[in-house]
Amino acid sequence: METPQAPPHVMQSMRRRDLLKAGLAAGGALSAWLLPRPQGLWAAEAGQPKRGGILRVRGYDPVHFDHHLTTNFKTNTTLSFVHSRLVRHKVGAEVQPGTFLVEPDLAERWEELDDTTYVFHMRQGVKWQNKPPVNGRELVAQDVKFTFDRFLTEKGNQDRELLESVDRVEVVDRYTVKFLLKEPYVWLVNTLAYSRSMWIIAPEAVDTFGDLKKPEATIGTGPFVLERYEPNVKTVFKRNPDYFRREQPYVDGVEWLVAEDPSSGLAIYRTGQLDCDNWHWWGVRQQDMESVQKSHPQLKYQDMLGINTLNIFMRADQAPFNDVRVRRAISLAIDRQGLIEAVYLRGAPSPAVAPGLVEWALPIDQLGAGAQYYQHNPQEARRLLADAGFPKGLKTLLYTTGGYGPDFLDAGQLIQRYLKDVGLEAELKIQEYGAYFATTLQGKFEGMGMVPGAPAWEPDFVLDGYRADSPRNSGYVNDPKLTAMVKAQRQTKDLEARKRIIHDIQRLVAEQQYRVNLISVMNTGSWQPYVKNYAPNLTFDYGSRAAALWLER
Repeated sequence: METPQAPPHVMQSMRRRDLLKAGLAAGGALSAWLLPRPQGLWAAEAGQPKRGGILRVRGYDPVHFDHHLTTNFKTNTTLSFVHSRLVRHKVGAEVQPGTFLVEPDLAERWEELDDTTYVFHMRQGVKWQNKPPVNGRELVAQDVKFTFDRFLTEKGNQDRELLESVDRVEVVDRYTVKFLLKEPYVWLVNTLAYSRSMWIIAPEAVDTFGDLKKPEATIGTGPFVLERYEPNVKTVFKRNPDYFRREQPYVDGVEWLVAEDPSSGLAIYRTGQLDCDNWHWWGVRQQDMESVQKSHPQLKYQDMLGINTLNIFMRADQAPFNDVRVRRAISLAIDRQGLIEAVYLRGAPSPAVAPGLVEWALPIDQLGAGAQYYQHNPQEARRLLADAGFPKGLKTLLYTTGGYGPDFLDAGQLIQRYLKDVGLEAELKIQEYGAYFATTLQGKFEGMGMVPGAPAWEPDFVLDGYRADSPRNSGYVNDPKLTAMVKAQRQTKDLEARKRIIHDIQRLVAEQQYRVNLISVMNTGSWQPYVKNYAPNLTFDYGSRAAALWLER
């Protein structure tokens, strides 16, 4: 098997190590705006900003509007238009897709006083959107404390473990907040930039509505105001005239259109009724790439190798999956390159850390003894199953969902066939997306589950799922050595030392196959040539990207 190569735009981009050494991320205390901007692919052609117009793009119908009560991407992407965070991932035409540079958002700067104390200095004069019950008052440090107190205490918050190292948040003064940690956590600032669950909220909204599930409760400090929500049709946003980035947004509004059918969505993009393409990440499905590029060569295209990994997880605490031979047999049964070519067309075989995270991911040929299990070897898979006591094969369940689109279901059916070829009969259990999210992804299942994996903007996000005491450990992995290694990288400030630990973790999980990591797919962003100052990226923060672009129709 060939070692997966990062796409050219990743290899040519600013190396993440250089950014980290500059103090931007992973425990650094400097602010991104202090550094020179990286040269992007379209920055030179952006020209002068132009105000006006309505951006029409593919959107999602949120499960509801309370980001502390769901980790669903459909909710978080929708909220990205309305809300802000303390810090964010940089956006704009100069940002190379696949890089996640942390910069100020509501906090204008931050400092690390010691290993367990971080202080954030807020922008002054930031206003909440002028809607009742908040009515445009100034954002203050107490709002930040309220947000994270709720984040840490809300029982329904499935992302609480992201900030489990936080002991408490204190108000220093009207514009300063302090995060006090129970133990060192070098990824704190990076985690606060996540475009899921970290949106800052107003206490009045919770006091008035009880929770934030209703669209009326969606009141933020972000670039757009939620004007109208039509379930299963669209959400309409208008420009926030009081946005603290005074010149933004340049467009007057956004129509966030629900268009789940890829064929109809592509058709309206081709006719110019959408400003960016209809597939996920405002991109083109790989199956449609050749015809679209042939018929519409004037459109903009940008490849982005996935930062998530399609994988099979299983009850590693129960027979037969508590036997490493069975787990290795499952991995050997899957033809990863065949899966790419049959379903997704482009992508790369992927270990635990997706190859799109080029600074942290190990190539498969550097995984040591575990590299062999990424080969397609049905004969060896059958031998391992026989050695484990299953010479005639075994039967199990494989849970999946149609909520990720038709390609994901196609992948599930092909994986089912690969497993059957080695004697492992997996009955495919297709769940409604909400039920799948509430049960299988939370570890409430028997047998095996299949998931595309959440985007991992840092390696810690995915590796923490192997920690025995992590709520994200849906496969019930219990490996004391692995748990100790995951905890160690979270507290190691020296970047090279941390990288060595993360590489060793990848080698260990490749050998043990607690999760059978399969592939990362290629995504291709596409947009109309009149959309300026825009570069796609694999975050849920569509709102900030929409605020930074302008239309020259």
